[in-house]
Amino acid sequence: MTVTISRLYDDYQAAERAVRDLEAAGLAHSEISVVASNADNWYSGDKTGTKRVDRDADGVDDRAEGAGKGAGVGAAIGGTAGLLAGLGLLAIPGLGPVVAAGWLVATAAGAAAGGATGGIIGALANAGIGEEDAHVYAEGVRRGGTLVTARVPDGDRSRYESILDRSAVNIAERGKAYRSSGWKSFDPNATPYNADQVRKERTLYGGRAGL
Repeated sequence: MTVTISRLYDDYQAAERAVRDLEAAGLAHSEISVVASNADNWYSGDKTGTKRVDRDADGVDDRAEGAGKGAGVGAAIGGTAGLLAGLGLLAIPGLGPVVAAGWLVATAAGAAAGGATGGIIGALANAGIGEEDAHVYAEGVRRGGTLVTARVPDGDRSRYESILDRSAVNIAERGKAYRSSGWKSFDPNATPYNADQVRKERTLYGGRAGL
């Protein structure tokens, strides 16, 4: 039996490490998905189709900087085979521009294209994530976070959860924080956060402005 587990991260790099650790622990990348906010355009493409990765917003591709620093950040995106090598740009209703890869993304995009309300919510719910948590996960991405979702054998659930729990957001506490400010649920028709709003949100919860 397979179960689905999800975690939200304020820091993209923490989510990236989680994905790589899942793969290193033996989980096939076809069973993992990642959806990261791209509101601040840290991941983009130029006219030739080449992708630019600029988490620190200094105008220089981080991969070029990484090459001069022993590959550091540069190796983090697509440097090796696996889920992260397939990252691409996508727009999801309510979330706005995201950098994403994996099975959940295809499901969410397909639901949105078909007119289903809340494509990301429907995809999470269909995968077995509770509706209340699904709304917080989606809102977390809208506000600049990164969602990692994995389908794992039930017998190995605790092992994979321990990997995902490293640096992950406490979803119950985050939901409470959102609701205390008047938020009720994720709205696919809401205006996506812009770069300034995302940076403020990350600062509020301790995430780095440049991911």
